[in-house]
Amino acid sequence: MNIAYIRVSTVEQNEAIQTEVMKQYKIDKVYQEKVSAKNTNRPKLMEMLDFAREGDTIYVADFSRLARSTKDLLELIELLEIKGVQLVSIKENIDTSTATGRLMLKMISAINDFERENMLERQREGITIAKAEGKYKGRKEVSIPDFDKQYQRYMNREVTKSRLAKELGVSRPTLDKLIKEHQQVS
Repeated sequence: MNIAYIRVSTVEQNEAIQTEVMKQYKIDKVYQEKVSAKNTNRPKLMEMLDFAREGDTIYVADFSRLARSTKDLLELIELLEIKGVQLVSIKENIDTSTATGRLMLKMISAINDFERENMLERQREGITIAKAEGKYKGRKEVSIPDFDKQYQRYMNREVTKSRLAKELGVSRPTLDKLIKEHQQVS
């Protein structure tokens, strides 16, 4: 069976280019999602990996759609190899069913990882310069009036973290940060 995995990072992004690229292949099943590839814990990716069987081929427009880090990509490839599933990356023109394809995959994966690290380093340098020039202030500090009351509701198990975050209009990580800061002050 030919399986396609299509992913974009955010809801604002469009998967049309990837969908169009897949039309040249006889795709039997498509797994598509809008989620970051910061790790491999993605619903449709997990569903696809569970579904794929020996002899199947998974097509991706390029490796960055499957994984962002070399480690994650290589772990996914190893899992697919164990299951007897081939992986084809259209952009890189690599087929993991061949020794040359596996070698090229490892080289490209390392280069992608290197490029991403360089981009993040340049971003940090740019932020440092912008801060020095007074042009970058960072994110605005989140402040919740009467947070002590909300914190007590959470500690008394009257409300879950998810529910409280929703009520306060903040993300779970932001709520975690507020709770941690509150605990340090108390």
